[in-house]
Amino acid sequence: MRKILATLAAATLASPALAASGPFVSLANTNFIVLISFLIFVGFLVYLKVPGMLGKKLDERAEGIQAELDEARSLREEAQTLLASYERKQKEVQEQADRIVAHAKEEAAIAADQAKADLKDSIARRLQSAEDQIGSAESRAIREVRDQAVSIAVAAAKDVIAKQMTAAEGNSLIDSSIAEVNAKLH
Repeated sequence: MRKILATLAAATLASPALAASGPFVSLANTNFIVLISFLIFVGFLVYLKVPGMLGKKLDERAEGIQAELDEARSLREEAQTLLASYERKQKEVQEQADRIVAHAKEEAAIAADQAKADLKDSIARRLQSAEDQIGSAESRAIREVRDQAVSIAVAAAKDVIAKQMTAAEGNSLIDSSIAEVNAKLH
């Protein structure tokens, strides 16, 4: 401690104002005083073990930086793993979406073919129904024409018979009809 005080006292006494020109190793030489002051300062720093503390602090800082770099590297690797996982999942989802779209297209084509077949069947049924209705209307029209023809024929026959038949012939015809009905019933 005495050395330090002595050094400080010498440094204080060796101010630039007291320095003068002359030989180099002289308290009057400013350059020599600055050199001595610098050496005392460096010695003081070495005595207090400042370079060791600076080295220790720099080592701690380097270790901290290395730890941060290692953590950043591990985070980067983890991020790359996650990215690869997400890319793989995205690819799987894209493939699944492509399969779904292809399946939907196939189902749409099948549904369209089924709709065409159903439409064909429906048209065939309607045509058959229309043909049946036409046939029924034709049969009805033929029946009506026949019924009308029979009615006209009966009316014409009635008129002809009424004009040509006498009462005696009418009575004999009625009697023969009754006998015929009686024979058919028994």
